[in-house]
Amino acid sequence: MIVSADPATGIELARHTPQSAEEVDGILDAVTEAQAAWRRRDITDRTPLLREMARVLREGKGQYAALITAEMGKPITEARAEIEKCAMTCDYYAEHAPEQLADRPVASDAAESAVVDDPLGVVLAVMPWNYPFWQFFRFAAPALAAGNGTLLKHANNVPQCALAVEEVVRRAGAPGGLCRTLLIEVDQVAGVIADPRVAAVTLTGSTEVGAIVAAQAAAVLKKQVLELGGSDPFVVLADADVETAAVTAVKARYVNVGQSCVNAKRFIVEEAVADAFVAAFTAAAAKLKVGDPTDPETAIGPMARANLRDTLHDQVRRTVDAGAHLLLGGEIPDGPGCYYPPTVLDHVRPGTAAFDEETFGPVAAITRVADADEAIALANRTEYGLGAALWTNDLDRARRLTRLLDAGAVFVNSMVASDPRLPFGGIKRSGYGRELGAEGIREFVNTKTVWIGPAV
Repeated sequence: MIVSADPATGIELARHTPQSAEEVDGILDAVTEAQAAWRRRDITDRTPLLREMARVLREGKGQYAALITAEMGKPITEARAEIEKCAMTCDYYAEHAPEQLADRPVASDAAESAVVDDPLGVVLAVMPWNYPFWQFFRFAAPALAAGNGTLLKHANNVPQCALAVEEVVRRAGAPGGLCRTLLIEVDQVAGVIADPRVAAVTLTGSTEVGAIVAAQAAAVLKKQVLELGGSDPFVVLADADVETAAVTAVKARYVNVGQSCVNAKRFIVEEAVADAFVAAFTAAAAKLKVGDPTDPETAIGPMARANLRDTLHDQVRRTVDAGAHLLLGGEIPDGPGCYYPPTVLDHVRPGTAAFDEETFGPVAAITRVADADEAIALANRTEYGLGAALWTNDLDRARRLTRLLDAGAVFVNSMVASDPRLPFGGIKRSGYGRELGAEGIREFVNTKTVWIGPAV
C-alpha cells in the first residue's frame, strides 16, 4: 500500500493501491503511443506546451505548494518558491529549446551534412520526495521539448504530488498519455526499466538506490542520468566577508530543513576567522523558527519521515562521541511530528560521521583548518562531488582554486543553487550526466549525423 502522511502530525492523508501489472502495461502503451505522435511535431509546435505548463503551475501555486507542505513538510514559503522555480524553468526551455536543439550544419563540398538531435522515446523518471515538483519539472521541461514522453515513479510518501504533476501537464494541453505517473512499489521498478517501451532512465536520489537503478538500466543497455547524494563543502578562507558568509551558510545548510543533496553540509573554515564565523553562524541558526510548516514565518518544519530523523540523530551522537562540540540543538523534541532542531557541531574532524557521511537534515558540521591548502584538501576528502562553495575576496585566487575543487559546480561568494541556464550534476558517487542548461536538454536525444549526397 502507498500511504501519504503529514510528517508534522503523523496523520494519514491518503492511501493508494499499487497499480497492477496490467495497469502498468496500459500506461506504457498510452505514453508510447502519445510520444510517437509528439516527436513528429516541430519543436516550435512543442514548446507552447511548456508555456502552458508554467501558466498552470502559477495559477495553482497555492494549491500545489500546500500539497508539498502536507506530504513532505516543506515550509510553505519554500514550497511556493519551488512551484515558481518549476514555472520559470518551463518558460526558459520554451524560449531556448529551439536554438539549443537546432540542426548544426557541417561544411562539406561533397554533400549536405548536419548533426541533428532526435528524441530517444519514453523516459522513466525515478524521483525523490524532497522537491516533489521541482525534481520532475527540471527533467520534464527539456525532455518534453525535445520530443520525449515521460513516466514518473515518485517516492511513495508523496503520491498526491505525483498525481498533481501529471495533472499539471494534462491541464496544460499535453496529448493524452504523454506524461503519466506510476503508483507502484519499489520491486516493480526493475520490470519497467527492462520494458522495451522505455528508452532511458533518470534518477535523483540516494547513492545506494542510484547504484541499483544504474545496474538495472545497464543490464538492458539503456541511457541513465543520475543525480545522487552529496556532502557539499562550504569553504571560508581568512580573507572572506565572514558575516555575509555565515548568514549565507545558514541558508545553504537549513533550506528545505537540510534535506537536499546540494545543501552545504561541511563548513571548512580557516582558523584565523573560525571563531567569528562560528559565532555568527550559531547566532543566525538559533533564530530560525521551528514549527508548523503552514506558517509563512516557519523556517524549519518537520523532517519528511521519522526514520530519516533517527538516522540523523545517530550521526550527531556518534560525531559528538568522537570529540565534536555540540553548540546548538542535537536533541529530538517531545511531541508529535518528525521535528529536529537546527543543530551546529564545531571541531568536526575527518573520520567522524558528520564529516564522512551525508547528513540529510538540519545539522551543520564545522571543521577548522590551518590554511587554504588544507581547506581544499579536506573539501575534496569525500566520496561525493556534487557542489561546493568557496568564500574569499581574492578573486584571482578564487579562479585558481575553483579548478582544484572536485565538484560538478563551484559557487564563489554565494551558495550553491540550480539555475535552468546552467548544467547541474555531480561526479564521483554523486552521479553522472547533467540536467538543465543546453547540456541537460541533450541528455535524452539521439545526436544523429545526417549525410545527404547529391541526387543521381
